[in-house]
Amino acid sequence: METLMSNKRSWGARLVCGWMRLHGLLPLGLHRFQARILAFLTERVFRYRREVVTENLLHSFPNKTEAELAAIRHHFYRHFADVFTEAIWYAGRRGKKGRERLHRSHLVEFTNPEEFNRLMALSDQVMILSAHTGNWELVFGIPAFSYGEPLNLKVPLFEVTYRRLSNVVSDQVVAYNRVAALEDLGFAGYVESDSVKTYVHAHREPGRTFLMITDQYPYGGRRGMEVEFMHRKTYTMSAAAKLAVRYDMATAYLRCECREEGGYRMTLVPLSEHAGGEDPAALMQRYYRLLEQDLEAQPWNYLWTHRRWK
Repeated sequence: METLMSNKRSWGARLVCGWMRLHGLLPLGLHRFQARILAFLTERVFRYRREVVTENLLHSFPNKTEAELAAIRHHFYRHFADVFTEAIWYAGRRGKKGRERLHRSHLVEFTNPEEFNRLMALSDQVMILSAHTGNWELVFGIPAFSYGEPLNLKVPLFEVTYRRLSNVVSDQVVAYNRVAALEDLGFAGYVESDSVKTYVHAHREPGRTFLMITDQYPYGGRRGMEVEFMHRKTYTMSAAAKLAVRYDMATAYLRCECREEGGYRMTLVPLSEHAGGEDPAALMQRYYRLLEQDLEAQPWNYLWTHRRWK
Protein backbone atom coordinates (compact mmCIF):
# COMPACT_ATOMS: atom_id res chain seq x y z
CA MET A 1 0.00 0.00 0.00
CA GLU A 2 1.10 3.52 -0.69
CA THR A 3 0.01 6.72 1.02
CA LEU A 4 1.28 10.09 -0.16
CA MET A 5 1.35 12.29 2.92
CA SER A 6 2.21 16.00 2.85
CA ASN A 7 5.83 15.57 3.96
CA LYS A 8 6.55 13.34 0.95
CA ARG A 9 5.38 15.77 -1.73
CA SER A 10 7.77 17.51 -4.12
CA TRP A 11 7.98 21.31 -4.20
CA GLY A 12 6.06 21.36 -7.46
CA ALA A 13 3.27 19.30 -5.93
CA ARG A 14 3.26 21.51 -2.81
CA LEU A 15 2.75 24.63 -4.92
CA VAL A 16 -0.11 23.09 -6.92
CA CYS A 17 -1.74 21.64 -3.80
CA GLY A 18 -1.49 25.00 -2.04
CA TRP A 19 -3.19 26.75 -4.95
CA MET A 20 -5.94 24.10 -5.07
CA ARG A 21 -6.53 24.36 -1.35
CA LEU A 22 -6.88 28.16 -1.53
CA HIS A 23 -8.97 28.08 -4.70
CA GLY A 24 -11.12 25.38 -3.14
CA LEU A 25 -12.26 27.84 -0.47
CA LEU A 26 -14.27 29.74 -3.09
CA PRO A 27 -18.03 29.02 -3.25
CA LEU A 28 -19.14 25.91 -5.12
CA GLY A 29 -21.34 28.03 -7.38
CA LEU A 30 -18.27 29.90 -8.65
CA HIS A 31 -16.56 26.60 -9.45
CA ARG A 32 -19.59 25.51 -11.45
CA PHE A 33 -19.50 28.78 -13.39
CA GLN A 34 -15.83 28.13 -14.16
CA ALA A 35 -16.82 24.63 -15.30
CA ARG A 36 -18.99 26.12 -18.07
CA ILE A 37 -15.97 27.99 -19.42
CA LEU A 38 -13.73 24.94 -19.08
CA ALA A 39 -16.30 22.77 -20.90
CA PHE A 40 -16.36 25.18 -23.86
CA LEU A 41 -12.57 25.25 -24.08
CA THR A 42 -12.24 21.49 -23.73
CA GLU A 43 -14.86 20.62 -26.32
CA ARG A 44 -14.70 23.46 -28.83
CA VAL A 45 -11.20 24.93 -28.64
CA PHE A 46 -8.80 22.18 -27.56
CA ARG A 47 -11.13 19.40 -28.74
CA TYR A 48 -9.74 17.14 -26.03
CA ARG A 49 -10.02 13.52 -27.25
CA ARG A 50 -13.10 14.48 -29.20
CA GLU A 51 -12.54 11.74 -31.78
CA VAL A 52 -12.31 9.11 -29.02
CA VAL A 53 -15.49 10.39 -27.37
CA THR A 54 -17.36 10.41 -30.69
CA GLU A 55 -16.26 6.89 -31.60
CA ASN A 56 -17.15 5.51 -28.15
CA LEU A 57 -20.60 7.07 -28.24
CA LEU A 58 -21.26 5.90 -31.80
CA HIS A 59 -20.59 2.25 -30.92
CA SER A 60 -22.25 2.38 -27.51
CA PHE A 61 -25.52 3.92 -28.69
CA PRO A 62 -26.06 2.57 -32.23
CA ASN A 63 -29.74 3.55 -32.24
CA LYS A 64 -29.07 7.23 -31.54
CA THR A 65 -29.16 9.78 -34.36
CA GLU A 66 -26.18 11.98 -35.20
CA ALA A 67 -27.91 14.94 -33.53
CA GLU A 68 -28.63 12.91 -30.39
CA LEU A 69 -25.01 11.75 -30.19
CA ALA A 70 -23.77 15.32 -30.59
CA ALA A 71 -26.05 16.41 -27.73
CA ILE A 72 -24.74 13.58 -25.53
CA ARG A 73 -21.15 14.54 -26.35
CA HIS A 74 -21.83 18.18 -25.48
CA HIS A 75 -23.44 17.15 -22.16
CA PHE A 76 -20.50 14.87 -21.46
CA TYR A 77 -17.98 17.72 -21.73
CA ARG A 78 -20.05 19.80 -19.32
CA HIS A 79 -20.10 16.88 -16.89
CA PHE A 80 -16.36 16.29 -17.38
CA ALA A 81 -15.65 19.93 -16.51
CA ASP A 82 -17.85 19.66 -13.41
CA VAL A 83 -15.82 16.67 -12.22
CA PHE A 84 -12.61 18.69 -12.52
CA THR A 85 -13.80 21.90 -10.84
CA GLU A 86 -15.69 20.07 -8.08
CA ALA A 87 -12.50 18.16 -7.30
CA ILE A 88 -10.72 21.49 -6.78
CA TRP A 89 -13.54 22.71 -4.54
CA TYR A 90 -13.20 19.44 -2.63
CA ALA A 91 -9.53 20.28 -2.02
CA GLY A 92 -10.63 23.00 0.40
CA ARG A 93 -12.73 20.62 2.50
CA ARG A 94 -10.05 19.33 4.84
CA GLY A 95 -10.37 18.00 8.36
CA LYS A 96 -13.44 17.91 10.58
CA LYS A 97 -14.72 21.34 9.50
CA GLY A 98 -14.23 20.35 5.88
CA ARG A 99 -16.31 17.19 6.36
CA GLU A 100 -19.04 19.23 8.02
CA ARG A 101 -19.11 21.63 5.06
CA LEU A 102 -19.21 18.68 2.65
CA HIS A 103 -22.15 17.31 4.57
CA ARG A 104 -24.00 20.63 4.43
CA SER A 105 -23.34 21.01 0.70
CA HIS A 106 -25.24 17.87 -0.30
CA LEU A 107 -22.90 17.74 -3.31
CA VAL A 108 -23.13 13.95 -3.02
CA GLU A 109 -25.92 12.08 -1.26
CA PHE A 110 -25.32 8.47 -0.23
CA THR A 111 -28.90 7.22 -0.35
CA ASN A 112 -28.83 3.86 1.43
CA PRO A 113 -26.22 3.66 4.21
CA GLU A 114 -28.40 1.02 5.86
CA GLU A 115 -27.59 -1.32 2.94
CA PHE A 116 -23.88 -0.89 3.55
CA ASN A 117 -24.37 -1.67 7.24
CA ARG A 118 -26.46 -4.74 6.33
CA LEU A 119 -23.75 -6.09 4.05
CA MET A 120 -21.08 -5.39 6.64
CA ALA A 121 -23.11 -7.37 9.20
CA LEU A 122 -23.37 -10.31 6.79
CA SER A 123 -19.69 -10.55 5.95
CA ASP A 124 -16.34 -9.84 7.58
CA GLN A 125 -15.37 -7.64 4.64
CA VAL A 126 -17.18 -5.78 1.85
CA MET A 127 -16.05 -5.34 -1.76
CA ILE A 128 -17.53 -2.36 -3.64
CA LEU A 129 -17.16 -2.18 -7.42
CA SER A 130 -17.52 1.29 -8.91
CA ALA A 131 -17.08 2.95 -12.30
CA HIS A 132 -16.16 6.33 -13.78
CA THR A 133 -19.65 7.71 -13.27
CA GLY A 134 -20.80 10.62 -11.10
CA ASN A 135 -17.70 12.29 -9.69
CA TRP A 136 -15.27 9.49 -8.97
CA GLU A 137 -12.78 11.96 -7.46
CA LEU A 138 -15.08 12.48 -4.46
CA VAL A 139 -15.46 8.85 -3.45
CA PHE A 140 -13.24 9.26 -0.38
CA GLY A 141 -15.84 11.64 1.02
CA ILE A 142 -18.44 8.89 1.51
CA PRO A 143 -18.40 9.23 5.34
CA ALA A 144 -19.57 12.86 4.93
CA PHE A 145 -22.24 12.05 2.33
CA SER A 146 -24.51 9.85 4.46
CA TYR A 147 -27.71 11.62 5.54
CA GLY A 148 -29.51 8.71 7.16
CA GLU A 149 -28.21 5.91 9.30
CA PRO A 150 -24.55 6.41 10.31
CA LEU A 151 -22.14 4.22 8.37
CA ASN A 152 -20.61 1.34 10.27
CA LEU A 153 -17.29 2.34 8.75
CA LYS A 154 -14.00 2.14 10.59
CA VAL A 155 -11.62 4.74 9.20
CA PRO A 156 -8.94 4.03 8.09
CA LEU A 157 -10.31 0.55 7.43
CA PHE A 158 -11.65 1.77 4.09
CA GLU A 159 -9.43 1.07 1.11
CA VAL A 160 -9.68 2.63 -2.35
CA THR A 161 -7.42 1.50 -5.17
CA TYR A 162 -5.69 3.91 -7.52
CA ARG A 163 -3.31 3.77 -10.46
CA ARG A 164 0.00 5.58 -10.02
CA LEU A 165 0.39 8.35 -12.62
CA SER A 166 3.61 8.51 -14.64
CA ASN A 167 4.12 12.20 -13.79
CA VAL A 168 5.32 12.41 -10.19
CA VAL A 169 3.88 15.88 -9.50
CA SER A 170 0.47 14.96 -10.94
CA ASP A 171 0.45 11.71 -8.96
CA GLN A 172 1.20 13.50 -5.69
CA VAL A 173 -1.37 16.24 -6.34
CA VAL A 174 -4.15 13.74 -7.08
CA ALA A 175 -3.26 11.68 -4.01
CA TYR A 176 -3.28 14.76 -1.77
CA ASN A 177 -6.59 15.95 -3.14
CA ARG A 178 -8.50 12.68 -2.96
CA VAL A 179 -7.87 12.17 0.76
CA ALA A 180 -8.73 15.77 1.72
CA ALA A 181 -11.84 14.98 3.77
CA LEU A 182 -10.14 12.21 5.78
CA GLU A 183 -6.66 13.69 6.16
CA ASP A 184 -6.99 14.46 9.87
CA LEU A 185 -8.17 10.91 10.63
CA GLY A 186 -4.85 9.42 9.63
CA PHE A 187 -6.40 7.86 6.55
CA ALA A 188 -4.04 5.36 4.97
CA GLY A 189 -6.32 3.49 2.63
CA TYR A 190 -4.89 4.57 -0.72
CA VAL A 191 -3.80 1.27 -2.30
CA GLU A 192 -1.81 1.20 -5.55
CA SER A 193 -3.42 -1.18 -8.06
CA ASP A 194 -0.27 -3.21 -8.71
CA SER A 195 -0.08 -4.19 -5.04
CA VAL A 196 -3.79 -4.56 -4.27
CA LYS A 197 -3.80 -8.40 -4.35
CA THR A 198 -0.88 -8.61 -1.95
CA TYR A 199 -2.46 -5.97 0.27
CA VAL A 200 -5.84 -7.71 0.51
CA HIS A 201 -4.17 -11.07 1.17
CA ALA A 202 -2.24 -9.49 4.05
CA HIS A 203 -5.21 -7.64 5.62
CA ARG A 204 -7.92 -10.07 6.55
CA GLU A 205 -9.18 -8.23 9.64
CA PRO A 206 -12.99 -7.99 9.87
CA GLY A 207 -14.50 -4.59 9.11
CA ARG A 208 -12.43 -3.65 6.09
CA THR A 209 -14.15 -2.22 3.02
CA PHE A 210 -12.45 -2.28 -0.39
CA LEU A 211 -13.63 0.05 -3.16
CA MET A 212 -12.25 -0.60 -6.62
CA ILE A 213 -12.94 1.28 -9.86
CA THR A 214 -13.11 -1.68 -12.22
CA ASP A 215 -14.44 -0.40 -15.56
CA GLN A 216 -11.17 0.33 -17.35
CA TYR A 217 -9.25 -1.82 -19.80
CA PRO A 218 -6.66 -3.91 -17.90
CA TYR A 219 -3.47 -1.95 -17.32
CA GLY A 220 -0.38 -2.74 -19.35
CA GLY A 221 -2.36 -4.29 -22.20
CA ARG A 222 -3.05 -7.38 -20.11
CA ARG A 223 -6.01 -9.50 -21.08
CA GLY A 224 -7.87 -12.29 -19.36
CA MET A 225 -11.53 -12.01 -18.45
CA GLU A 226 -13.77 -11.04 -21.36
CA VAL A 227 -17.19 -9.41 -20.97
CA GLU A 228 -19.87 -7.86 -23.13
CA PHE A 229 -20.17 -4.12 -22.49
CA MET A 230 -22.21 -1.61 -24.51
CA HIS A 231 -22.65 -3.92 -27.53
CA ARG A 232 -18.98 -4.89 -27.76
CA LYS A 233 -16.73 -7.52 -26.26
CA THR A 234 -13.85 -6.21 -24.19
CA TYR A 235 -11.35 -7.38 -21.61
CA THR A 236 -11.96 -6.20 -18.09
CA MET A 237 -10.19 -5.78 -14.80
CA SER A 238 -11.07 -8.80 -12.66
CA ALA A 239 -9.04 -8.57 -9.43
CA ALA A 240 -11.97 -7.17 -7.42
CA ALA A 241 -14.31 -10.02 -8.35
CA LYS A 242 -11.64 -12.69 -7.86
CA LEU A 243 -10.69 -11.36 -4.42
CA ALA A 244 -14.36 -11.10 -3.39
CA VAL A 245 -14.90 -14.73 -4.42
CA ARG A 246 -11.71 -16.00 -2.82
CA TYR A 247 -12.51 -14.41 0.54
CA ASP A 248 -16.30 -14.77 0.41
CA MET A 249 -16.93 -11.03 0.68
CA ALA A 250 -20.28 -9.30 0.47
CA THR A 251 -20.10 -7.52 -2.89
CA ALA A 252 -21.95 -4.50 -4.25
CA TYR A 253 -22.06 -2.10 -7.19
CA LEU A 254 -21.83 1.61 -6.39
CA ARG A 255 -24.34 3.45 -8.60
CA CYS A 256 -23.43 7.12 -9.08
CA GLU A 257 -26.14 9.21 -10.74
CA CYS A 258 -26.12 12.88 -11.70
CA ARG A 259 -28.91 14.87 -10.06
CA GLU A 260 -30.88 17.21 -12.30
CA GLU A 261 -30.28 20.15 -9.98
CA GLY A 262 -26.54 19.42 -9.79
CA GLY A 263 -24.53 17.08 -7.62
CA TYR A 264 -24.69 13.32 -7.35
CA ARG A 265 -26.55 10.44 -5.81
CA MET A 266 -24.70 7.28 -4.68
CA THR A 267 -26.57 4.03 -4.11
CA LEU A 268 -25.27 0.57 -3.23
CA VAL A 269 -26.75 -2.25 -5.31
CA PRO A 270 -25.91 -5.75 -3.97
CA LEU A 271 -24.20 -8.14 -6.36
CA SER A 272 -23.71 -10.99 -3.90
CA GLU A 273 -24.18 -11.30 -0.16
CA HIS A 274 -21.57 -14.08 -0.06
CA ALA A 275 -19.38 -14.19 -3.15
CA GLY A 276 -17.56 -17.38 -2.15
CA GLY A 277 -18.31 -20.09 -4.70
CA GLU A 278 -19.47 -17.58 -7.34
CA ASP A 279 -18.03 -17.41 -10.83
CA PRO A 280 -15.95 -14.18 -10.95
CA ALA A 281 -16.83 -13.72 -14.63
CA ALA A 282 -20.55 -13.93 -13.86
CA LEU A 283 -20.08 -11.42 -11.04
CA MET A 284 -18.35 -8.98 -13.36
CA GLN A 285 -21.01 -9.43 -16.04
CA ARG A 286 -23.74 -8.52 -13.49
CA TYR A 287 -21.70 -5.44 -12.64
CA TYR A 288 -21.54 -4.42 -16.30
CA ARG A 289 -25.28 -5.01 -16.80
CA LEU A 290 -25.99 -2.53 -14.00
CA LEU A 291 -23.49 -0.05 -15.44
CA GLU A 292 -25.14 -0.36 -18.86
CA GLN A 293 -28.55 0.39 -17.34
CA ASP A 294 -27.12 3.54 -15.79
CA LEU A 295 -25.51 4.65 -19.07
CA GLU A 296 -28.77 4.12 -20.95
CA ALA A 297 -30.49 6.38 -18.41
CA GLN A 298 -27.70 9.01 -18.37
CA PRO A 299 -25.50 8.46 -21.43
CA TRP A 300 -23.28 11.50 -20.74
CA ASN A 301 -22.44 10.26 -17.25
CA TYR A 302 -19.28 8.31 -18.02
CA LEU A 303 -15.60 8.89 -18.76
CA TRP A 304 -15.96 8.57 -22.53
CA THR A 305 -12.45 9.98 -23.15
CA HIS A 306 -10.63 6.76 -22.33
CA ARG A 307 -10.07 3.97 -24.83
CA ARG A 308 -12.16 1.37 -23.07
CA TRP A 309 -12.46 -0.99 -26.04
CA LYS A 310 -9.26 -2.14 -27.74
